[in-house]
Amino acid sequence: MARIPVSGHDRSLWLNGLMTQPHSLRGAIDLSSLGAPAAPVGSFVTEVDDASFDAAMQGSARYPILIEFYSPRAPEQQRLSEDLAALTNEAAGRWLLVRLNVDTNAPLAAELQIKAVPTVAGVVGGQLVPLWQGTLAKDEAKARIDELLQMAAKYGVVGKAQPVVAPAAASGDDGEVAMDPRYAAAYASMEREDYAAARQEFETILAATPSDAVAKAGLAQSGLLSRVTTSNPQGAVERFAANPDDLDAILAMADLEAATGALEAAFARLVAAVRSHAGEERDIVRKRVLELYDTCEPTDPTVLRSRRELASALF
Repeated sequence: MARIPVSGHDRSLWLNGLMTQPHSLRGAIDLSSLGAPAAPVGSFVTEVDDASFDAAMQGSARYPILIEFYSPRAPEQQRLSEDLAALTNEAAGRWLLVRLNVDTNAPLAAELQIKAVPTVAGVVGGQLVPLWQGTLAKDEAKARIDELLQMAAKYGVVGKAQPVVAPAAASGDDGEVAMDPRYAAAYASMEREDYAAARQEFETILAATPSDAVAKAGLAQSGLLSRVTTSNPQGAVERFAANPDDLDAILAMADLEAATGALEAAFARLVAAVRSHAGEERDIVRKRVLELYDTCEPTDPTVLRSRRELASALF
């Protein structure tokens, strides 16, 4: 996705330009979204000012950003602030919440045409997406944020933000979570987006230890990442809309859903395709849904429920 500059007078471009449609998801998906070795838990809420605002916005090329424009002089918005922080931390990186005090950053607020507080906006690929002014109930706020995530997914901005503050507990001296050395090379390949190398590393581990659950998951994850980072998500949506029975479009849509965390939708789509297809095509779909199961924890309720549905579809 093209990055829109957001410093100085260029911030005004947010309110005008059209979103650039990507032809690839490369670099947009963080492997932490697919169950790789867990990162330290921390907060996904950060406070910014005029000096740090631009740097924070750069992350919007990789993951959605939610901005809360607030004022300490408006105590009625405290509940909204608490709800937004709770929703954000529960989402564990699906977006980053950035808070800006309009009282201490009045010139920046004026530049961004913020006329009332609280005001909540999203940022996707450097583009400002107005969401609402005033207070909302928590479930209403969540619904608006979900709309932002759907729009971000449409444009390939489906990575995960990293925690702003990560505790040192259960980590090494440098704050990083310790990783089993057997998987280090494979996950290093995934970090640099060399998914072919990652698959080879995981396959080597599985050849020696076929029941290795971590390697099996890593193999499935690297396969999914390889497919979605070379795809055109908007094109997949358009192909599916034009022909919802097209097998390649069904598979591409399920991959995109799985990569953006909509696992239940991905599984349901593929199980429905198992029911509606026959022969070789049916087997292709069956293998794909089994592979997507492997990207998740085996005991994930969504996986267990879908496995029952798949068995019913097959037998």
